[in-house]
Amino acid sequence: MVTAFLDPHTVDVEQLRSLSPQELADFLLGLDPQGLAHLVSRLGEDAVAELVAELDSHDAARLVLKLSRAQAADVLEEMPPDDAADVLEELAPQEAETLLTEMEKDRARALKGLLAYPEGTAGSLMTPECITVRPDLTAAEALAVIRRLAEDAETVHYVYVTDPETQRLLGVLSLYRLVFSRPDTLVRDLMTREVIKVRADAPQEEAARLVQRHDFVSLPVVDAEDRLLGIITVDDVLDVLQEEFTEDYARLVGADAEAMARRSPLQAARLRLPWLLVTLVVELGAGFVIARFDEVLKQVILLASFMPIISAISGNVGLQAAAIVVRGLDTGHVSLRRWWAAVRKELATASLMALVIGSILGSIGMAWSGKASFGLVIGAAQVTAMLTAGLMGTLFPLVSKRLGFDPATTAGPFETAFQDVVGFAVFLWLASRLLHFLQ
Repeated sequence: MVTAFLDPHTVDVEQLRSLSPQELADFLLGLDPQGLAHLVSRLGEDAVAELVAELDSHDAARLVLKLSRAQAADVLEEMPPDDAADVLEELAPQEAETLLTEMEKDRARALKGLLAYPEGTAGSLMTPECITVRPDLTAAEALAVIRRLAEDAETVHYVYVTDPETQRLLGVLSLYRLVFSRPDTLVRDLMTREVIKVRADAPQEEAARLVQRHDFVSLPVVDAEDRLLGIITVDDVLDVLQEEFTEDYARLVGADAEAMARRSPLQAARLRLPWLLVTLVVELGAGFVIARFDEVLKQVILLASFMPIISAISGNVGLQAAAIVVRGLDTGHVSLRRWWAAVRKELATASLMALVIGSILGSIGMAWSGKASFGLVIGAAQVTAMLTAGLMGTLFPLVSKRLGFDPATTAGPFETAFQDVVGFAVFLWLASRLLHFLQ
């Protein structure tokens, strides 16, 4: 391990910055409380705060608890408010309150404000550290304000124009436009009045979609009266999108990774077992189909060799389609109103892939059996199974969403199981028709 070669008594900030978040967590959490306190004293709270902000909030909280209350409070004060709030949320309420009392009153008040927003809302992601100016300032005066406040701001790409009395958001101004304007031009004449913003109580996914759709560096957050509360920066949005994708994929295969990590083996088994039972029941249908065509398999035993291949490839197509649709529903690229567009696109894509794979597998089947008719059955079965899987992988999430269920939870296991039933039925039916024709 890289961290094994680092000496806590001589390591510097640049060496620690070069580590991955997991390596950094392993190194810092591996120090005893005295060694960690010495490291903080030697490097300074601001440098350590920068490093702690790179960690997962759960690891950061464990690290903070190894420090003295004074050092922990100092480190949290130096962290961006949204990151510090995430760490405090991981602590027990009494521990968090103890650290808040050690902080400066203004910072503690700001953090309490962020902690008041429920997890998963736009408000819980935002930072209050943004630059605001009055609409009656000149460009030169606004730039002077920015120079004075830039050090404490999260980002200075956008400057927000607010009413000095009500704090209502009036407009937004890019730093580029401000810099290249005449010094005596008023801010109100430079600002964009139509501001894309998000309510603090809106889901964090809505904020992520807005930032992604418009390529923003930051997004203003307002309350019900349109008063500016703070901003959400693109790095926080990337965290949301990554977390959302991970959760969707985990639920797609029936195993929420975060839920599993925090539960005992017995609890994890209870969560995962229902998925297996449902899949078992549906897959019994595939067993029934195979039993129904038992005579066909007895006559052409080579058919059985191709069944796992057809099932695996078509199952992969179904999972790909389901993952694309689930992600599209989350990001807004797929809508229930235009469901046919998603189905049509997936069928076109699946058709192209099916023709290629079906041709290859059919050729292999023909070469293996020495019969062109056998290769035709194998190829046709593969094409049909892939089209069926693509259709089901697209429709299952859409239907689930329409019925009010989580499409990521219902799509994967159900789609794969039903695809096996239909795929085997089509495959064996085609084979039976072929045998009937040959006889």
